[in-house]
Amino acid sequence: MKSQTKTILVVDDDEGMRDTLSAILKRDYDVRVAATGEEGLSVLKKADINLMLLDVRMPGMNGLEVLKVVHDHYSEVEVIMVSAVNEVEVAVQAIKHGAYHYITKEFDYDGLRSLVRNALQRQDLSRRVVSLSAQVADQNDREFVPGPSQVMREVVTMVKKVAKLPATVLILGESGTGKELLARLLHRESGRADAPFIAVNLAAIPRELVESTLFGHERGSFTGAHRQQLGKFELAAGGTLFLDEIGDLGLELQAKLLRAIQEGEVERVGGAKPIKTEFRLVVATNVDLEKAVRDGQFREDLYYRVNVIPIKLPPLRERKEDLPQLARLFASRYVAKFRKDMQGVSDGALKTLKEHHWPGNVRELENLVERLVAMCDREWITEDGLRHDLTP
Repeated sequence: MKSQTKTILVVDDDEGMRDTLSAILKRDYDVRVAATGEEGLSVLKKADINLMLLDVRMPGMNGLEVLKVVHDHYSEVEVIMVSAVNEVEVAVQAIKHGAYHYITKEFDYDGLRSLVRNALQRQDLSRRVVSLSAQVADQNDREFVPGPSQVMREVVTMVKKVAKLPATVLILGESGTGKELLARLLHRESGRADAPFIAVNLAAIPRELVESTLFGHERGSFTGAHRQQLGKFELAAGGTLFLDEIGDLGLELQAKLLRAIQEGEVERVGGAKPIKTEFRLVVATNVDLEKAVRDGQFREDLYYRVNVIPIKLPPLRERKEDLPQLARLFASRYVAKFRKDMQGVSDGALKTLKEHHWPGNVRELENLVERLVAMCDREWITEDGLRHDLTP
C-alpha cells in the first residue's frame, strides 16, 4: 500500500453535475455523491471524507447551512463551494465559515483538479503540523489533544474561559481520558505558565505517606524522616497544584486539605507553625463524588469547596469522531520516536478502531498505537494487523 486514496464527497441536487464532477475526479480519488445537504451530512457520519464539493443552492439544507455544520463538527474536511452564479456575498460568507474556495459551475476541468489537489495538500500540511507539534510536546510536556468533536471543543472553550480565574477546577472523567493533560492545559492558559505545575496522583501514594507528600514533614517527625521535606502544597506556590483521584483521599486527611484550601496555609507533619502558600488548585476524579458524600466517604464541605468549576471529560466511546485524528497523531508520534519508515494508519484500520468500546479511553488508544507502530514492518497499519490486538 503506497498511499491512501483520498475520498471526495460531491453534494449537489443536480444529477448531471454530480456525474460531471465524479467523472472529472474518479480517476484520482474515491468519489462519493449525495443529492441533498442532509444526505451529505449522513455520509460524513459514516465515511472518512477528505474534501467536499458542496452546492450552494439545494432544497432543504442549503450549502451554507451544511458548511456551518461541517466547520463545527468535521473541521478537518476541506470544502469547496460550487454555485451556478457568482455571488460575492455568498462567497464571502462561505470563506468566513471555513470554505477553502468558492467557484461557479462554469469551471475549467484542469483548474478544478488543481484546486482540489491544492486543498488536499493544505489538509496534509495541517495534519503534519499537528503531528510535529505533538512530537515536540512529547519531548517536553505532553499536550492535551481534544479532537474535532463538538463536546471537546466545548471543553477547550471552557478551559480558555476559566483558566485565568483563581477558582478551583474539578475535572471529572474515567481513567485514561486525559485529566492530567487537561490540567496542564489549564496551567498553560492561566497566565502563569512559567510557574510550577505540581501533579500528585493520590491513588498511587501509600496511605501512610500521603500526608507527608502533600504537606511535607520536619526532620525526626517520624521514623525515617531523616531530613526536612517540603510538601507538594509548598512546591506549587505561585503555580498550579493538581490532585488526581481526589476521591481516594482518606477522610482523616480531607479536613486538613479543606483547611489548606480555605486558609491558604499548610502545616508540615511534626511542624509547630502554619506555612502560607498560594496556588491554583485543580483536582480530578473518576468516581462519583456526590455518591461518595452520601455514603460518608467524602466530606460534604470539601466537595462544595472543590466543585467550583466542574469540567467533564467524556469517554472516548462517546466521541469516536475524534478517534481518527488521535490515532493518526499517536502514529506520527511513535513513527518519529521509533524512527520507522511508515505512512500511518489505514482507513480500514481506523474503521476497525471505531468499532472498539475503548474501556481504557485515550490512554488505551495511545498504548495500542505505540505497540502497533513498534511491531509493524509495513508502510501502513491495517485492519488485518490490529484485530487480534483489540480485546472485546
